[in-house]
Amino acid sequence: MLPFFADLVTRTDEARRAFENHPALMDAVANGMPIERYRRFLLELYHVVWHFNPLCAAAASRMQDTHRDVRYHLYEHMVEESGHEQWVVNDLEAVGVSPEVTRAHRPSIYAQGLIGYNYWAAERQHPCSVLGMMYTLEVIASVYGGPFSSAIRESLLLEGDRGVSFVSSHATMDAEHMAEMRVVLNLLKDDEAREAVIESTMFNFHHFTRIVESV
Repeated sequence: MLPFFADLVTRTDEARRAFENHPALMDAVANGMPIERYRRFLLELYHVVWHFNPLCAAAASRMQDTHRDVRYHLYEHMVEESGHEQWVVNDLEAVGVSPEVTRAHRPSIYAQGLIGYNYWAAERQHPCSVLGMMYTLEVIASVYGGPFSSAIRESLLLEGDRGVSFVSSHATMDAEHMAEMRVVLNLLKDDEAREAVIESTMFNFHHFTRIVESV
């Protein structure tokens, strides 16, 4: 039997490729985004990032001791991710959106769907499903964050990390997190937890694709 990380990569490859090959993403990575579109993207991203730690907390609170290593991983990860939504607020302010507007923004139905599914899955399906959300976001950040932030910086004539601090920093951070995630995912031995992670990964790739497409 394949280690679960390898099985997850194989079984969710189609969902990842649908994201990777979407014209909206390919254009953004190659050419950046007009400033209005980039603002809309960051406004959606703000909500995804704001809910990241509460989602992990919801999952951790329901994690049985059979998955205590996963729970401890969530605890550590939440400390690392604490306050990162403020980076998105700062990037939006750098491109002309005030913190007040950012915090008042109502997310799209796709962002609401992604966030709502992840709460439901953690609370009603299986708490390990949160690993599917984490895996998806870390793949997106580590593989596409670097080229995307470079393209945005060039297309909008931004200096340094001004306006791209969140995406740029997570491109490096999440490459490191992926190595940790491989270890954690391979700890999952029961089919129920594994299937929950696979379903969550496919859902998160699908809805994050819709977010990028809609902005």
